[in-house]
Amino acid sequence: MTKETLIELIKNIAKKIEEEKQFLTDLDSEIADGDHGINMARGFEAVEAKLDTVKDKDCGTILKTVGMTLVSTVGGAAGPLYGTAFMKAGMVLAGKEELNGEDFIKSMEAAIEGVKQRGKSDKGEKTMLDSMIPAYDAFKENIDKDTKEAMKEALDAAKEGIEYTKTIIATKGRAAYIGERSIGHQDPGATSFTYMIECLYNIL
Repeated sequence: MTKETLIELIKNIAKKIEEEKQFLTDLDSEIADGDHGINMARGFEAVEAKLDTVKDKDCGTILKTVGMTLVSTVGGAAGPLYGTAFMKAGMVLAGKEELNGEDFIKSMEAAIEGVKQRGKSDKGEKTMLDSMIPAYDAFKENIDKDTKEAMKEALDAAKEGIEYTKTIIATKGRAAYIGERSIGHQDPGATSFTYMIECLYNIL
C-alpha cells in the first residue's frame, strides 16, 4: 500500500463512519452515552480536513496526524483510545513510504498495546479490543496467503468479535454501569473498528 492509497483509505473510513453515524449512535444509546457515532464522525471530518497537509509525508506521519486529530476532536472514550491506536501505529511505521502485510502486523500490535494501556482493558470486556485482537490474530495466522485473503480473514474475525460482544457483560466504560443489562447489545467501538477493517479490505 502506497501513502497515496493510505490517504484514500482514511477518506473512505471517514465516509463510512459518516454513513453509519446514526447506527453507531443508536448502539451507544442502548448501553452508554449515545454519542459514539456523532463523536467519531466529527473526529474523522477533522481528520479529512488535515489530509492535504500530510499528503507528501510518510505513512507513519500520516497515521500519527490522524491519531492526534482524533484525540483533540473526538469526545468520550473513543477519542483517546482511537487516537492512541493511530499514534502508536504511526510510530512503528515512521519513515515508511509503502506498507506491506508485515507492517500491518507491527502497527496492529502497537495499536492494541496502546488501547490496552490507555483503556486499562483487554479482550473479553466488551470493548473495541474484542474486534481488534481477533482481527490481528486472524491476519497474522494467514499472512502467508495473499494479503487481501488474509485481510478477509481479519474482517471475518472482527465481525465475529462484534457478535461475541453481544454475549458478554460490559466491565469497562459507561456500559459497565448497567451490568448484566448490557448483555444482548453489541459494542459500538468493536463495530466502528470493524468498519475500518472493512474499508481496508475493500481498498486492497
